[in-house]
Amino acid sequence: MTHNFKNSFTAPFLIIAVLASFGLGIWYGESHCEICPPEELDFSLFWEAYHKLQENFVDGEKIDQQEMIYGAISGMVKSLGDPYTVFLDPDENKRFVEDVKGSFEGVGMEISTKNGQLQVVAPLEGTPAQKAGLRAGDKIIKVDDTLTVDLTIDEAVDLIRGPKGSKVTLTIYRDDWETTKEIEIERAVIEIPSLEWEIIEDGIAYIKLYHFTEKASLDFNMAVIEILAGSSEKIILDLRNNPGGYLEVAQDIAGWFLERESVITIEDFGEGEEEKIYRSQGPATLAEYPIVVLINQGTASGSEILAGALRDNRGIKLIGETSFGKGSVQELERLKEGSALKITVAKWLTPNGNLITDVGLEPDIEVELTDEDFEEDRDPQLDKAIEIIKNL
Repeated sequence: MTHNFKNSFTAPFLIIAVLASFGLGIWYGESHCEICPPEELDFSLFWEAYHKLQENFVDGEKIDQQEMIYGAISGMVKSLGDPYTVFLDPDENKRFVEDVKGSFEGVGMEISTKNGQLQVVAPLEGTPAQKAGLRAGDKIIKVDDTLTVDLTIDEAVDLIRGPKGSKVTLTIYRDDWETTKEIEIERAVIEIPSLEWEIIEDGIAYIKLYHFTEKASLDFNMAVIEILAGSSEKIILDLRNNPGGYLEVAQDIAGWFLERESVITIEDFGEGEEEKIYRSQGPATLAEYPIVVLINQGTASGSEILAGALRDNRGIKLIGETSFGKGSVQELERLKEGSALKITVAKWLTPNGNLITDVGLEPDIEVELTDEDFEEDRDPQLDKAIEIIKNL
């Protein structure tokens, strides 16, 4: 992570207490009126409505002028229809800054919206959300008694997060279910593991990357040193339920598998704007190793960037289910009085120029996990990966 924040959270929003992970490419900017409203823009309707409320609202003592301004700004931002472009009032902005720096308390999952529906991107390893049985793709219908249909991601985060020991009830719908279910989860302090690895059979190293945390690069480097010192000749990289994290970490890890200067991802700022290209910096030590990659609906953001880079550059097979489809870049612009705007300014593309946002990565070999597989602790996706890599 570079510390000017133009690096990026490649993840959906950590409910471990967060607004952190799912906002790829967050950095801090200073707000000033470089682009002022055009002269023909008429604000008279706004002020007319404002004064009518002041004059006629029955509970005048409940009117908070500052909250009305915040609400107006929030409504303006919501009109853009982008769930990742949000207004943060001073309290929300303070929590956001604390979340990206500190420890977390909550249920331990990433959430986002897809097709207008709030849903689980990925429950994080070993967290209350995972232990409660939540899965990638679960749709969140209600948080306690609040329907989620009109909530922003940030508003949902505020409802779901909370101090350890407290409880939250989520009304969940899963595509295989006939009806919704209520799941009560007790919040806890969340510690995010970065990876685990083991030799599974026949010299195959299995690496499970949970999240691109700050220490994931170091942990991955240590794992590679041990792998190189052993007898492993092939690698299965498991990116299932990896919601992303820091872009620089994904870039560092990609550098082990790709030759120097290989394109990892492209930052597209829209028509007429120059793209920014992120390239591998090496060391390319694993560039000749046969590898397959596991993905699912919880593979999002930074993990989609890594998987896309490996497939586009080396033709590596992706096995599992279509990934989430989160690949946009947010900037955090400071506003007056401690508030801020988080604005989507660009989208990530794979090295071949394919859009990730709302599309995701389709696997080369599709393998689904059924409810029965979960209940019986079977993993046909991993079984297929082992079958494929044995023949590489």
